[in-house]
Amino acid sequence: QAAKLKALGRIHDGDEAIRAADMARAAGFENFNLDLMHGLPDQSLEDALSDLRTAIAQQPTHLSWYQLTLEPNTLFWSQPPQLPEDDILWDIQEAGQALLAEHGYRQYETSAYAQPGRQARHNLNYWTFGDFLGIGAGAHAKLSHADGRILRSWKTRLPKDYLDPAKAFRAGEKQLTAAELPFEFLMNVLRLTDGVPAVLFTQRTGLALELLAKPRR
Repeated sequence: QAAKLKALGRIHDGDEAIRAADMARAAGFENFNLDLMHGLPDQSLEDALSDLRTAIAQQPTHLSWYQLTLEPNTLFWSQPPQLPEDDILWDIQEAGQALLAEHGYRQYETSAYAQPGRQARHNLNYWTFGDFLGIGAGAHAKLSHADGRILRSWKTRLPKDYLDPAKAFRAGEKQLTAAELPFEFLMNVLRLTDGVPAVLFTQRTGLALELLAKPRR
């Protein structure tokens, strides 16, 4: 809906999104994702389901369907809009998941739904605490090293600074400590609906699985 996109500060309308999906398919891309947000200001259950039906009609192989959250350092954080009541949000979630399942989209992660065999490899790598490169302004990376170090790094955020040769290319780097690794690992893998093999904890962190059984103080 144009009004909802405008309220979110988006510069495109719904027709442009549909045309983009049509163009991707015409160009030969049979495997593509659509991002769709729900729980928008003044959004009703039928509004949300109508948006979802429109997205499903484009026949994407993957759908990222997630609820609007108010993030710090954004306009909505400083000037929060009137969001739907919790009961409406729950109705949207339940009805939307049923609609997606009816059309063959299986939920495999908190906000990700895919047709059989079409789960996003990037998502699965990220949520199983795999390594990834960060390329471009504001990008984040996580890399495991042969000596056991696990480093998170991030690039300079603003494009004008990122492209300025007089300024640092990388904004920062942090080595994850042994004390931080259990939380970091669980924060990611618990997003997956099917869970992960227990052995993955040791494979990804280098720590003994028994550490997860110890109470944290």
